[in-house]
Amino acid sequence: MLEPLDAAGDVHALIRDLLPVVVPSAWFDEGTSEVVLPLGRSEARASTWTVLERCARDDPAAWPRLVDEWLREVDDRAVRAVGEMELFGDVRELLRLRIVPKLAPRDREGLVVVPAGDHFDAMVMIEHPRYGGPLTKARAGLLGLHRLGYVMTNTHDRELADVQVRDQPLLPGRNVRVITKPGSRYVSALLSEIHQFLPADNVHGALVGAPCHSTLLLYPIASRSVAEVLPVFADVVAEMHADADDPCAPGVYWGHERRRLTPLRPDAGPDGSDEFAALLRRLPTEG
Repeated sequence: MLEPLDAAGDVHALIRDLLPVVVPSAWFDEGTSEVVLPLGRSEARASTWTVLERCARDDPAAWPRLVDEWLREVDDRAVRAVGEMELFGDVRELLRLRIVPKLAPRDREGLVVVPAGDHFDAMVMIEHPRYGGPLTKARAGLLGLHRLGYVMTNTHDRELADVQVRDQPLLPGRNVRVITKPGSRYVSALLSEIHQFLPADNVHGALVGAPCHSTLLLYPIASRSVAEVLPVFADVVAEMHADADDPCAPGVYWGHERRRLTPLRPDAGPDGSDEFAALLRRLPTEG
């Protein structure tokens, strides 16, 4: 059996020969080895790797048929993409960023997902009441969505500009800060920006909980009394997570150094994190 790259020269020649017949509006990009299909003011691109793999597994006499079938598949996906573009309008306006607990490799396969620290992933979503959901790599390619740096701006401007921030009693004299937007799927995206919800003089970070995607809980750390607050805080996060319609993470984190989140184990006491235990020893008794 051939390696896919060994078949590339002959298969790409077949693609150039068949494109004018099978998909007259498309063209072959030699530099990227992609078939390019115009989609209104945008374009879809299909890598030839799939058809190279198919041809490498078969006899060269079958290659014209395999290339013809692949081109028709690509054209069919492009037609469906046009339908989606007509359905969504400018789909870029519908893209949002949703933070979720770290996905298993099999769950993230095929999705547009990037790591968001050690314990969470950032998943690109299409926000549509009927046809929305996670953005797949295939759908992104068909819709011509390549550079997605604007997705976080979309999320901020259209989902998070009106979040509510309030303090609620947790223990006598101890309040927890609640950042929430009932019904939202995107408040958890603020996990990387908790510093903006903490006091200006905060230097030790906060206990952080993301029990559901509509709510974050913060407890600013100022004194050793945080050791007494931690188990109660953890219970609240766990209960909210268990009762949530859209649960996020059941655990508690120490948010510090701007974007870093360290998991804490309330059942292990301060020794649940050596770094956190060291912080407790440095803190004043009250503050």
